[in-house]
Amino acid sequence: MRNSAFLAVGITLLVMQSNLFRLIGKLDIPGATPSLLLPLIVFMGVHEYSMARGAALAFLLGYLLDLFAGAPVGLFTFITVTTFVVARAAGVRLAAQTFLTKLALAFVFGLVEGVLVVILTAIFGGDAARPRALALLVAPHAVSTAIVAPLVFRLAERVHQITITVPRPGEGGAR
Repeated sequence: MRNSAFLAVGITLLVMQSNLFRLIGKLDIPGATPSLLLPLIVFMGVHEYSMARGAALAFLLGYLLDLFAGAPVGLFTFITVTTFVVARAAGVRLAAQTFLTKLALAFVFGLVEGVLVVILTAIFGGDAARPRALALLVAPHAVSTAIVAPLVFRLAERVHQITITVPRPGEGGAR
């Protein structure tokens, strides 16, 4: 149930993110569209108990992000799975408890995501100018992602709390 809930939240965030681009694009600030999916992936990495299940969910959400963004298939798929695994390995459970640490965590992972996009585009892309153009968007994208991250973390915490399965009295008792 938790995986289905996080998948539904992720798809909703992707739809919202694609519409935010249209709204924020009018401000004429390049790279200002936040990644709403990134804080969700970081939250899953920090709180998910099963590496395989969380990585599979990150893979699916990353693939959907590739489709929504029109990116080369596999770019964001790789980045979301990498982000999940790094967040899981970092063990930053305590770091994601306060408002400022949520901002900092989202900013750092936003920078990592942006740098990975630039590196992978430089390696696998056919246009040599594209990575340089994308590099200018990394910092504004990380800042905007950090600004919206506490809201996404709060939403993910609610989903996490709602989907906790607690045995009812009489379940799992002696036979």
